[in-house]
Amino acid sequence: MRHNKRGRTLGRKSGPRKALLKNLTTDLFRHGQIETTEAKAKTIRPGAERLITIAKRGHSGRISEVHARRLLRSRLADPEMVSVVYDDLAIRFADRPGGYTRIFKMGQRKGDGASMALIELVE
Repeated sequence: MRHNKRGRTLGRKSGPRKALLKNLTTDLFRHGQIETTEAKAKTIRPGAERLITIAKRGHSGRISEVHARRLLRSRLADPEMVSVVYDDLAIRFADRPGGYTRIFKMGQRKGDGASMALIELVE
């Protein structure tokens, strides 16, 4: 039974699962949208929105710029994406109070029947 168990394990142990989520989040910021399974999309959504909020806090002065960039660097797989999130996305979503991503259901994958979804950054 899974009483009081939070989060999705995605069929992986904690190390590979963290690496997968870090890579998916980085690719979401790099390309603006990714197609993945519905469970993975629902799992990365809160983390991606939290990273944009951290970048916005760095711009507004609620936390220092250095601290915000270090937090982003620890949670993204590519160091070059830190400047994209901090400089571009934080400014783009400055007036938006939340809800930076959207998930579209795409139907089932042909090979194994997994439900697919498209997660994208809101314009």
